[in-house]
Amino acid sequence: MEKGHDHHEEEVNVKEPFLERRNEGQEDALHMVFLSTAVAVCGSFIFGSSIGYSAPAQYHIMEELGLTLSQYSIFGSTITIGAMVGALTCGKIADTIGRKGGMSLSSIFCTFGWIAIILAKNPEMLYLGRLLIGYGIGNLSYIVPVFVGEITPSKLRGALGTLNQLFIIIGLSASYVIGTFVGWRTLALFGLVPCVILLFGLLVIPESPRWLAMRGNEEEFEKALRKLRGPNANIYEEAHLIKDNVAALQLLPKATVMNLFDRTNIRPVFIAVGLMAFQQIIGINGIVYYSSFIFRSAGFDPHLGSILYAIIQVIVTGINAVLVDWTGRRPLLLVSASGLLTGSLLTAISFLLKVL
Repeated sequence: MEKGHDHHEEEVNVKEPFLERRNEGQEDALHMVFLSTAVAVCGSFIFGSSIGYSAPAQYHIMEELGLTLSQYSIFGSTITIGAMVGALTCGKIADTIGRKGGMSLSSIFCTFGWIAIILAKNPEMLYLGRLLIGYGIGNLSYIVPVFVGEITPSKLRGALGTLNQLFIIIGLSASYVIGTFVGWRTLALFGLVPCVILLFGLLVIPESPRWLAMRGNEEEFEKALRKLRGPNANIYEEAHLIKDNVAALQLLPKATVMNLFDRTNIRPVFIAVGLMAFQQIIGINGIVYYSSFIFRSAGFDPHLGSILYAIIQVIVTGINAVLVDWTGRRPLLLVSASGLLTGSLLTAISFLLKVL
């Protein structure tokens, strides 16, 4: 029995020399995790700043290019069409060329989109730019949180996971605030900055170890995990856990759409999809895209209104990030839904009073 055990251990060490334990008492060096997360959430910032662009830019674009309200509405909504296409392809892209490759590709689409808007002389160029940006952020909306979740140790996953939503709001708020002081072409130029940071930042951070394990790339898997955890960190248990999880997933039968309607799945699917669907159906994106127009039509200073809206968004998102693990998801959802109901009702009443 003793000899058989020695032979097995020798075989494991031949196949997986990198899993040798190193300085077990050494604390993990997580600076690369924080750097990688900071680079990745530039994608979240791109998402937010792209959504927030149309509100402060509306008046100036319509005036300079002579767009009608209908034409500008097309410009505002084109981003959602691109995002829908991106959302359909993001999973395949992330699994085929990797999380870093997917973020790079998305950033390139957003870069060309912003350039098209900066150079636009007609509505068609604006639509093209908005469509390209939409496709890019549709991919980023999936790839960024997946990448952050896969590189982060379990003890930090909750805290760092909230940065995705926080930076979406910060990006949106930045567009509102900067847009009150600069023209629409200059604001689009600001939109290029996080795209460039993301592209160059991806050159210095490692790929997701989980994706490398899925691809069977043992050597790169070890290098990426050790780079994320530090040269002296013990990665033995985590490496085996990742590989075991990947192997278990690959053994599962291929899921079909009909599996979503199984008795055990239908309730959680209904809740999850319902939350996402109703988040869009309530029309919050319409308010976000045209907030400056809404403030102006209500006789309120659109610049001051946009800045206040941005500040409130950041504050509330920060509070939610702190409270979510303490209060749970359901109470926060109920409070948020109540706020949305009240806000939507007041907005509707204000428009109704204008026409009476």
